[in-house]
Parts: sequence; C-alpha cells; structure tokens
Amino acid sequence: MNRPNLTHPDPRPSVAPAPSPGLAPPRQLPRRPLDLRVRTRRIQVEELVVDDPGKVLDHAQRAAVTAPDTAAVLGHSPTTPLTLPAAAALLCALHEPGELAAMGLRLTRHTTHVTASDQQTEPVSLELSYAPDPEEA
Repeated sequence: MNRPNLTHPDPRPSVAPAPSPGLAPPRQLPRRPLDLRVRTRRIQVEELVVDDPGKVLDHAQRAAVTAPDTAAVLGHSPTTPLTLPAAAALLCALHEPGELAAMGLRLTRHTTHVTASDQQTEPVSLELSYAPDPEEA
C-alpha cells in the first residue's frame, strides 16, 4: 500500500528546478591564443641617496671588475675611475634595492608607472609611489 508523505508539506514527487534564465552556460573560448594588440610600458624608478660614499666607491670598483662592459657604459676605464654618481649608478644597475643598503645607498622613493592600451582605446596609466618611513631605513 502506498502511503502519502505526511512530513513534507507537498507530498508530490520533487522535481529539479528549472535553470534560472539569468545564468548562461559557460562560453567556450577559442583554443588558440588571442592577439588583442595590447601594449604595455612599465617604468620603475628608485631614488637613492648615498649614505657612505667610501663604501659606494669600494663596492663599485669591485663591481667594475666583474661587469666591465656595464662600467664602461658609465665612463669607467683603466685610466678613468668612476665618479660617485657613476659608481652609484653601476651598483643600481647590478643589484636589487634591498642589497644596496649594505653598499652605502639608501632608498628614498620607489615609483612604478605602468601604461597600457589596445588599438581602439586611449592609454590607461597607473602610478604607484612608495617612500619608506624614515624609521624603517
């Protein structure tokens, strides 16, 4: 004998709800890469000050031996020593900002500027700037 379901307010068999018209099935993307002709440009600027000129020059002289081509671009040769600005530039070219503190340079500001555009729209720019707290340095 088939008894009615008295515990459920609707004793009829349950039917799966119809899919909501607002939810569309996921679209299939093409398997090949899309060429959207997006162009980006990123410029990063680290502003540093020389805390210890002697350390900077010592580290730069050693760096000039290990990276002579880079040092030559900055004006170094066997007969021409590096100036302090060129020495700082050489160290910045060869090392990360975190390493530069041990070499007598201190980061005062880091700025990243990113520009992106495609062929149909105007470029969108984003600039992020960071200056460490003086107590951090």
